[in-house]
Amino acid sequence: MAELCRVSPEILVPATNETLELALGSRIELNCTVHWAAAERCEPTPAWTKDGQWLGSESSQDTTWVAQNASEWLLTSILQLNLTHDADFGVFACWVSNATATFTLRRVEAAGHVLAVLAALLVLVLLVLLAGLYVRCRLSMLLWYRNRYGELEMNDGKLYDAYVSHATAPDDRKFVHFIVKPQLENRYGYKLFLDEQTILPNSEPSADLIMNVSRCRRLIVVLSVAYLEQDWCTSGFREGLWRLLELSKKPIFIVFESQYREIAHPAISLLKQHRNAVTLLVWRAGSMTPSSDFWKELCLALPRKVSFQGTMADPQTQLQEDKDPMLILHSSYLDSGGDLHPDGDLGLRGYAFRSPRPPRIGGLGAPLAPAAGTTEDTQLRDSQRPELDVSDLGSRNYGARRDFYCLVTEDI
Repeated sequence: MAELCRVSPEILVPATNETLELALGSRIELNCTVHWAAAERCEPTPAWTKDGQWLGSESSQDTTWVAQNASEWLLTSILQLNLTHDADFGVFACWVSNATATFTLRRVEAAGHVLAVLAALLVLVLLVLLAGLYVRCRLSMLLWYRNRYGELEMNDGKLYDAYVSHATAPDDRKFVHFIVKPQLENRYGYKLFLDEQTILPNSEPSADLIMNVSRCRRLIVVLSVAYLEQDWCTSGFREGLWRLLELSKKPIFIVFESQYREIAHPAISLLKQHRNAVTLLVWRAGSMTPSSDFWKELCLALPRKVSFQGTMADPQTQLQEDKDPMLILHSSYLDSGGDLHPDGDLGLRGYAFRSPRPPRIGGLGAPLAPAAGTTEDTQLRDSQRPELDVSDLGSRNYGARRDFYCLVTEDI
């Protein structure tokens, strides 16, 4: 052991006692650096201990040199360790004369990749489930949001929700009258205007078309092969499409899947190019079910429907139930007893200007007309009533009624 210095060397590295957490199998070098004044006639020798036990002198690599200003000496002692066993961990101390530096080595478990891989797989599965749920329920969520927070198209002067144009072919007529019309009117409460005439004769809209389309909020075109055989489709479908875009807001075109793959008409490619301006729907084999995506997409393209309490859709549609009047055996639907909607334009229909009650047109269960003996009692009761009560006409809801009729006669 060399002569001890009168002044203890000062430790530069480490500045404080260090605590290191290392995994099993790591390799580390412990650095202990001290300096002392060059005037000291001493040469300190470093020594290392582990858990209070002295290590051999050959366990470390020592280097001594003079600083640049030649006023002090520097000594570096490096201890190399291979942490392959639990016994290799512990408290190591570097002794240089009267100075001491301590290193505490602790074992930590190495970070495994199993948990990371499991977490990544869990996130991937969750993303796949969310993507599948979005694809499956996207239309339902959009429809729910539209029905709850969508813009209402009311008080716009429109009488119908959609104008349906179709060809006179039997298949097209059956599709419109027996599938589209009952589903939209009876299930969803929309009111349709059906037309099987050519909507654009000579590629120009007629006066009737402009008037009828202006009374409807949307335009639905059943674009079948028979429909594409019309003159305006074969000669100038592009120009006709611009006319329709001027008349209606984002028209709806329905094509059949069985014909969709075989149609070589340029109209299909033109509609695909302008998907932002039109709505193109494909009727497939599974579209017959009420919960299919076809009806959801069609309802999204149609205006938001407002349901009134006490009525289901239009009173006339509820009354006729989408049946052919010529096929109805009983005429009870012609019964005129009372209004269908009590908040309508006329309220309860009674005697006006002391006119007699109109006869009931009903079946066998209809009551008979009053006998002649009760005529005087009726007139006596009528004499005590005002001729016409108009006090509550200002509070009536005229917008809820759709069964208005107008009689137009020619001037004589």
